[in-house]
Amino acid sequence: MNVERVTEADEALAEAIARLVPQLSPTRRPADMAELVELVATPGTHLIVARDGDTALGMLTLIVYRIPTGIRAWIHDVVVDESARGRGVGEALTREALRLAGDAGAISVELTTRQEREAANRLYRRLGFERRETNVYVWRP
Repeated sequence: MNVERVTEADEALAEAIARLVPQLSPTRRPADMAELVELVATPGTHLIVARDGDTALGMLTLIVYRIPTGIRAWIHDVVVDESARGRGVGEALTREALRLAGDAGAISVELTTRQEREAANRLYRRLGFERRETNVYVWRP
């Protein structure tokens, strides 16, 4: 398995994302090619993909940003293909995100996951994430 930060969008990436996104959230629309080009070109945004040869096994997006209290990071849209679950793909993706965040000087990395995603919750605790009591709000225009 190879885990890498995507630096250029191509049709194979678009097809992989179109296959993975519904496994993450059936109601979400995968990014189209123009959106992927914009995504990989955005400073501070890191699309990380795990591959076995030409097959994408999973993906994760790391956002690194500066605020007045320091450099922070968020992990978003973590998804591992159903056929590859239990093989360490999620861990490899997360470790690479943590490495990139550390290299960027992030003082914290945050993420959210639903309670019913038991394997993901175990993984994040094993990697040193601590559950934080907070109210999470969302605004949708």
